[in-house]
Amino acid sequence: MKSVSKTILHNLNTLIVVVDPAGEVNYVSPSVQRLLGFNSSELLGNGWWKLPRASEEESVSVKNQILAGIKTPANLIPVIEREMTTSTGDKKCIVWNTCIADDGSLIGIGYDITDRKRAESQLSKKLKELQVKNTELTESINYAKRIQQNILSNPEGLSEYVSDSFIHYQPKDIVSGDLYWYFKKENKLYVAAVDCTGHGVPGALMSVIANGLLRNIIVKRNLANPSEILFALDEELQIALMNENSLDGMDVALCEIDLLTKKLSFAGAFRPLVLIRNNELIEFKASKYPIGFYSDAKKQFDLHEYDLQKGDSLYLFSDGYSDQFGGEKNKKFQRKNFYSLLLSIQDMEMNEQCSFLEYAHNNWKQDWPQTDDILVMGLKI
Repeated sequence: MKSVSKTILHNLNTLIVVVDPAGEVNYVSPSVQRLLGFNSSELLGNGWWKLPRASEEESVSVKNQILAGIKTPANLIPVIEREMTTSTGDKKCIVWNTCIADDGSLIGIGYDITDRKRAESQLSKKLKELQVKNTELTESINYAKRIQQNILSNPEGLSEYVSDSFIHYQPKDIVSGDLYWYFKKENKLYVAAVDCTGHGVPGALMSVIANGLLRNIIVKRNLANPSEILFALDEELQIALMNENSLDGMDVALCEIDLLTKKLSFAGAFRPLVLIRNNELIEFKASKYPIGFYSDAKKQFDLHEYDLQKGDSLYLFSDGYSDQFGGEKNKKFQRKNFYSLLLSIQDMEMNEQCSFLEYAHNNWKQDWPQTDDILVMGLKI
C-alpha cells in the first residue's frame, strides 16, 4: 500500500510541501522530482528555500513571507503564483494554495501552470500585435476618410443654390459607400444621391469612382439629360472596372432642376425621387436597372419631367434609412414608414427636418448597430 501511495504522490501534477512553525521543511512530495527535477530529500530542512530559487535574496524573501504567514495566519496569502527554478535552470510557474494545520505547520499545495502561463503570454503577444495592426489600419482608414471628405462636396454648399435644404449623411463605418453630389451649371442644378455596392472601405472606393465619373460626364462632357447621364455613367463604370463579370455597381437618383423655370427632370437607377406638395407625396419611380452589373443587358433609364411650384419639397436618398433594423421586434424601418415620416415633418424648416430624421433614426435603432450607410437629401423650392 505504501508503494501505491508513493507512486501516486510521485505522479501527481501537484506539489505538497509542509513547513513547521520554525520554518523547517519536513515534507516535500515525491512529485517534485518530476516537476522540478530535485529529489524530495534534497529539499528538506533548508533546501526548499535555496535550491529552487533564482537568488539568495529571493530565498530569504520567500522564507520570511511564509514565516510571517505562519505566525500571523490572517496575513497568509491563500493563493499566490511563484516562479521556481528547476534543477536544470529552467523556470516553472507554480500557483500555491496554503493553509495552517492544527499543529501550526503550513501546508502548501502547488499546481504547475507553466504551460497555461506560456499560452497566456503567447496570446497576450498576439493580442498586442493585433492591437498594433488594428491601430495602423484605423489610422489608414481615418486618413482615407479625410481624403473622401475632401472629394465630397461641402454639405453646407447646397444651400448656396437652394437656401432651404439639407444633407443628412451618416456613414455606417468610418468611410461611406454613399455619395451626395451636386453641381450648378448656368441656371441648371444637378443633384445626385448615389448608393455604391457595399459600405466601409470597398464602398468608399466605389464612391470615389462615382464622384469622378459624374464630374467627367456632367462637367467635362456637358451631358445634361439625367437619363443620358445615367447611360453614360453605366458605360463609363463598365470601362473603369474592366471586368464584364464585376459585381460592383451603384444605385443613383439624379435630378436636374432649372432654377429659373422650375422645371424638374429626373432619372433613377434603382433609387426613386420623392416630391411632396400640399402634404401629398408623389414618388417618381426609378428604372429597375443599376449602374454597373449586367453588362450584356439592354438597360433603360426613364426620364421624368415635372413642373415644380414654390413650396415643393424634394427628397433623394439611399436605402440605408429605410433598411435600418430596430424597434421592439428588430425589423426594418421600411420605405413606407420613411415616406410617412417625411409627410409628418412638412411644417418644419429643412434644417429642422434633418435633425428630426436623425432623432427618429436613433430612436428606432436604439442599441442595435447601424445597418448601412445613410444618406437623405432634402430641397424646398
